[in-house]
Amino acid sequence: MIYMYAFFSAFLLVLLLVPIVREAARRLGFVDRPTKRKMHTSPVPLSGGLAIYIGVIGMAYLYVGDSSIVRVLALGGGLLVAIGLVDDGFKAYGKEFPVWPRLIVYIGVAILPVGFGISIQGISAPSHSAMLIFSDGWSVFFTALWIFSLINMMNFIDGVDGLASGVCVISSLTLFVASLLGNQEVIALLAIALAGSCLAFLTYNFHPAKIFMGDAGATFLGFTLAVLAIEGTLKGATFLSISVPLLALGVPILDTVITFSRRLLVGKGLHRADNLHTHHTLMRWGLSQVQTVSFLYLIAAVFALMSIVILLILR
Repeated sequence: MIYMYAFFSAFLLVLLLVPIVREAARRLGFVDRPTKRKMHTSPVPLSGGLAIYIGVIGMAYLYVGDSSIVRVLALGGGLLVAIGLVDDGFKAYGKEFPVWPRLIVYIGVAILPVGFGISIQGISAPSHSAMLIFSDGWSVFFTALWIFSLINMMNFIDGVDGLASGVCVISSLTLFVASLLGNQEVIALLAIALAGSCLAFLTYNFHPAKIFMGDAGATFLGFTLAVLAIEGTLKGATFLSISVPLLALGVPILDTVITFSRRLLVGKGLHRADNLHTHHTLMRWGLSQVQTVSFLYLIAAVFALMSIVILLILR
């Protein structure tokens, strides 16, 4: 019953917050203006990520309390939302925010959880009880790499109405089920609160979007999913259980692999914005925004189902 309360509390809070931040963004001119590369044709308010952050962290403190993982999400997520809002602000006024401040924050936030005892500590084969324990250096490296990657991957797929928020709903529900199967109540509560927050935001963000989450929201979602995955399945994983979070987050991971491969083949920089993402390709093939997003939701759901099946096999 507590999971239902956490879900609907987060849902209602974000549902009420989004119109407030949307109107504030509109009044301040904090909007994403159309360009040739973008798909919307009129200015859309940014800052939706702030509402998601408040919803998730508010429910985290309400239902979980002042724990290490909640502090990590609040502090790391707060830094990402702050730098994301600055970046979004620059874009709103037609300017480019330098990449280095963002990179420094992303790296710092990716390392932050290690200081709170949240890290990928080792790996073991399913047929052996012995575990390969990573040294402190390798533990920090793999943890930071995982978090840094997810921060950017979620940002990459936030290029079409409702995609990032909808995929996050599916991914967080998958991590919720995985946590229940692993008797991890805290992770389950945080995952279901994240799902409720993203679903509420999706009601405003689905095509035609009334508000965007911006970099502030997309990076926060990636960070939160990455941290929950570490505590839920990656802290001391087997070779087989590693596939659970990889499948749960399969759409952003697959999109990044495909996009980076294409950029390398055509000789473009890996972090240069372009129209080579999966959602762009599907729309070039003739799918509408709604059809594109629905197709990628289906792929995410299939990945989620596969991860749950693996978990049931491992039990």
